[in-house]
Amino acid sequence: MNEELDMVIDEVNVQMKKAIAHLESELLKIRAGKATVSIVDGIFVDYYGTPTPLQQVANVNIPDARTIAIQPWEKKMIAVIERAIIASNIGLNPQNDGNLIRLFLPPLTEERRREFAKKAYGEGEQAKIAIRSIRRENIEEVKKMQKDGLSEDIAKNAEGQIQAITDKFIALVDQHCKDKEKDIMTI
Repeated sequence: MNEELDMVIDEVNVQMKKAIAHLESELLKIRAGKATVSIVDGIFVDYYGTPTPLQQVANVNIPDARTIAIQPWEKKMIAVIERAIIASNIGLNPQNDGNLIRLFLPPLTEERRREFAKKAYGEGEQAKIAIRSIRRENIEEVKKMQKDGLSEDIAKNAEGQIQAITDKFIALVDQHCKDKEKDIMTI
């Protein structure tokens, strides 16, 4: 029975780590006024009839803090990439010079920074909901094991361990959100 309990606690850790990893990937997509390659991560280009990630048809790099440069491997893909960027609705207008597409990030206003910070905290709240849901499901699993013969003391101890893990991951979510807010609000 203790092996099953250890498996439940290990599963709690694994699932909560996945929730944190998802939060980190979502926070990367929130613009902080600095150019990052992750801004164009979700863009797919029509490459000969197949939706293909932008990074697989072009070189994407950051020449300076406010510019993303996209150089297609095939010259005829420039117009297709430009249309994909416009359709992706990332809020940036592509500048096409025939060989290279540049995306210029405008400086963020105070109001826009606050909006992005609010969005970061919204993502954090979604992560907390996921973590609490994981806690609830696994505590129910422990209670089910208690009905099947697990002693009450061991069950309470396991619930305490699950709660401690939950508290640790909730604090981690808060820290990620504070770090992202600091990043966004830094001019």
